[in-house]
Amino acid sequence: MTDSSPKQGRVVLVGAGPGDEGLLTLRGKEWLERADVIVYDYLVNWNMMRFASENAETIYAGKKAGHASLQQEEINSILISKAREGKIVVRLKGGDPFIFGRGGEEAMALKKAGIPFSVVPGVTSPIGVAAYAGIPLTHRDFSSTVSIITGSNEKNQQDIRIDWEKIASRSGTLVFLMGARKLPQICEKLMRFGKDPDTPIAVIQWGTTARQKTWTGTLKTIVDIAMKEHIAPPALTIIGEVVNVKPLMEWYETLPLFGKSVVITRADNQADSMIHLLHEKGAEPVSFPVIQTVPPQDWSPLDQALNRLSKYHGLIFTSVNGVKFFMQRLKETGQDIRELKGVRIYTIGPKTEKAVRAFGIQVDCIPDDFVAESLIESLGRENVKGKRFLIPRALVAREILPDQLRDMGAQVDVVPAYQTVPPKRKNEDLAHRLKDGVIDVITFTSSSTVTNFLDQTGPELRPYLDRVTFACIGPITANTAREKGLEVAIIPKQYTVDALVSAIEDHYADKTSPLHGEEKPATQEG
Repeated sequence: MTDSSPKQGRVVLVGAGPGDEGLLTLRGKEWLERADVIVYDYLVNWNMMRFASENAETIYAGKKAGHASLQQEEINSILISKAREGKIVVRLKGGDPFIFGRGGEEAMALKKAGIPFSVVPGVTSPIGVAAYAGIPLTHRDFSSTVSIITGSNEKNQQDIRIDWEKIASRSGTLVFLMGARKLPQICEKLMRFGKDPDTPIAVIQWGTTARQKTWTGTLKTIVDIAMKEHIAPPALTIIGEVVNVKPLMEWYETLPLFGKSVVITRADNQADSMIHLLHEKGAEPVSFPVIQTVPPQDWSPLDQALNRLSKYHGLIFTSVNGVKFFMQRLKETGQDIRELKGVRIYTIGPKTEKAVRAFGIQVDCIPDDFVAESLIESLGRENVKGKRFLIPRALVAREILPDQLRDMGAQVDVVPAYQTVPPKRKNEDLAHRLKDGVIDVITFTSSSTVTNFLDQTGPELRPYLDRVTFACIGPITANTAREKGLEVAIIPKQYTVDALVSAIEDHYADKTSPLHGEEKPATQEG
């Protein structure tokens, strides 16, 4: 007898942290991976959506500049109705759900409606933003207490409805959230009720992101600074002697790529290494995958090759994806690496070599340069005439390698091991960032990423690309970008992601040379 009762849905209130996607907790990531529906806020980093299923429904419930896309009652209703459909609903909230995030109201509404829910705490902005600004909220020489106060209200009351006399009398650190517009009132009230006008103050805008800016002053000077600098939300205000420690503790704002926002167009499953490298150097990665790798529509060409592996002299891998899908299919067809006994293994690039070695297979030949031409040169030193080679690769790829091998008298079987297709979900935030002028670099790691990026962004965003720096992994990709009318400024000397990130760092360290890297022959990139 089968259970015909409806699936039990639930809601998970997840704190997304203050901006940097790396501050999302492991538990939060786990729930994103399981979510059927994600209801997210304005300050949530869209990069986190790469952890979600491509079939997950996303609903924007953000509030920007005091204007909410959905009222709180509407959000509560969505959470309840989606859960009643038997779905796992993640309510993704900036910072921590219970620190001025209205998570308490949502939890009460869910409890009243009988909807199961759980809470995943997040790194709240007072903690995360202060740390990234180099300001310790407590320090045994300056402050042993912290007060977290809202600098906003929900119904536009003129007063923020707090006991200013008690707040002003506190000797520890004061942290005001959402108080950019009320900064003159906050400073005036604190000084009126006895706070020393010379008390240090810091205002941090867009903390933990590439847009982070910090202004310091005192209670009596910060309002003039804010007016001159046009400080606007989102901003966090820290008041107290701990602000004076900032020059001794700055770390994030001194990183080589701090303040730079870098778009990654690689497939989500290949973006992690580049994201980590950019984070280490202080840049804010913006994930905008324009391709995703999927199995080929027809496995039969590869299956036929797998059934006659012993007939091949050599197996050539040109990408990590080629290795991944080849080995996956080998296993699915009931075979294993023993079938490769006696077959020479060739790879292009260190990452591809590493992927092969991860399966316990030795690589017989890797060229000095990470390009197809270098491999052809290496093979030219062997007698390949009459020998048979297998190249499992993308459905659509450059033909230079198989064509050259055939010209040398070899027999070559090229079989599709995977194909690239446009992703189902796009980064809905990129268009806004381009229009706001807060994208610094767009990276391309293959010609297909260039073409797909332009197709997916469309002509509407084309004018905004003129103020962006383009970085390409190699000259083939760069040539494609130039043919499309893009001005390429950065090409690394070695055609790897690590070298590309280093070249971006060099570009901003020394702009005397517009092109970092020298042209080389056509390459096998991607």
